[in-house]
Amino acid sequence: MQKLFAKWFLLVLIVVSFANLAAAQGLGTSGSSSDAASSADRLAKLEQQAADAKSSADNAWMLISSALVLMMTGPGLALFYGGLVRKKNVLATMMQSFAMMAIVTVLWALVEYSLAFGAGNSFIGGLHHLFLRGVGAQPDPDYAATIPLQTFMVYQLMFAVITPALITGAFAERMKFSAMALFMILWSLLVYAPMAHMVWGKGGLLNASLGGRFPTLDFAGGTVVHITSGVSALVCAIYLGRRLGYPEEPMPPHSVVLSFIGACLLWVGWFGFNAGSALNAGSLATSAFVATHFAAAAAALGWALAEWVRNGKPSVLGGISGAVAGLVAITPAAGFVGPMPALVIGAIAGVFCYTMVAKVKARLGYDDSLDAFGVHGAGGTIGALLTGIFASSAVNPIFKNSQAVALPSGLIEGNSHQMLNQLVGIVIAWGLAIVGTLVILKIVDLAVGLRVSDDHEVQGLDLSQHGEEGYYWEASAS
Repeated sequence: MQKLFAKWFLLVLIVVSFANLAAAQGLGTSGSSSDAASSADRLAKLEQQAADAKSSADNAWMLISSALVLMMTGPGLALFYGGLVRKKNVLATMMQSFAMMAIVTVLWALVEYSLAFGAGNSFIGGLHHLFLRGVGAQPDPDYAATIPLQTFMVYQLMFAVITPALITGAFAERMKFSAMALFMILWSLLVYAPMAHMVWGKGGLLNASLGGRFPTLDFAGGTVVHITSGVSALVCAIYLGRRLGYPEEPMPPHSVVLSFIGACLLWVGWFGFNAGSALNAGSLATSAFVATHFAAAAAALGWALAEWVRNGKPSVLGGISGAVAGLVAITPAAGFVGPMPALVIGAIAGVFCYTMVAKVKARLGYDDSLDAFGVHGAGGTIGALLTGIFASSAVNPIFKNSQAVALPSGLIEGNSHQMLNQLVGIVIAWGLAIVGTLVILKIVDLAVGLRVSDDHEVQGLDLSQHGEEGYYWEASAS
């Protein structure tokens, strides 16, 4: 009997043990499924948090870059140009840059942004974004996938602000304020917006990143900003004629100190201009930042050395002008070249722009008051050409085949056809600037007149146009 009971007890124990084991296995399987689901949820959340963090970092960098580019106009360009004119025109000259900050901003919000970056044809955008309709917090992947479209819009606005302001250097000391304002409104709509669309807009003829017919490499505005403004400046200078007394009467800058400060602000702001054009806070922004700085330094030395050889001493004005020339020339190339090519581009630009200012202008006799063409038109043109030579796929693989394999970018890498694309972009920029500017000048001249009277020019634009003086000298008590 005891043996039978022991057998039954052992059997029950075995059955219970198997039941507990089966239950444990069932719970383990359920727990594993639950843990796996929980892990997947945590991983998805981490990925979203990482994407949000990247978007926030990119957005912060782009807002900072926007502020840096605005600083280039005021106070940078305002001080740079303001110091170069005679003291009776300092306020009027600075006011022209300041006016662009207001006028172009309103114009951009109403219609210009849509014409530049809205979907349209090969030459101009449409009216889909009229009054900034549809420009909000959601990104547009065609332009910048990690920042709000509104951030992209305001960043591009700062380029639209400074570009017409650059032209004012050519007609400084002799154009009516009313004529300047009307000219800039028409120029922004008829020259800047089409050029920006062709190079950077969806469907643009010259857009290298979105499959344009002639993909022109222009990272931050060599054609869009500098060639258009510089060539337009030359047309304005020739159309308006020389200042009274030029070139017989000396017209030295009234304050190289102001210009020096302005040039340094331009140099700093240019990091937002070029590095910001990466449209994110990644390694391409770093590369563009480095290229920008190196080119400016090399150009400052190149201009100063050329001046030293010719005149026996380097001037402060020459040094800061050279730095600006280097910044102009590296603008189209900043996101496509490494540090050593940037040094070469800067050095070439420094010497080339000095030659345009010191020799070519004097020989041809035009009165480009503050050398807007000699620095921006000439510098932008040589920079666009050199971009086609030195562009590297290792820095920015912008051209790829159907298998997403990077293709050569510039001439040195073996893409000789890119030089043709660069030439097409340059020719279009020159042609649009010349024709557009001539038509606009004629319209404005007929509407309000372009040039101040001789009496007002002698008096100075500060008083004649604004009723103020930049400097009041109090007589000492006798």
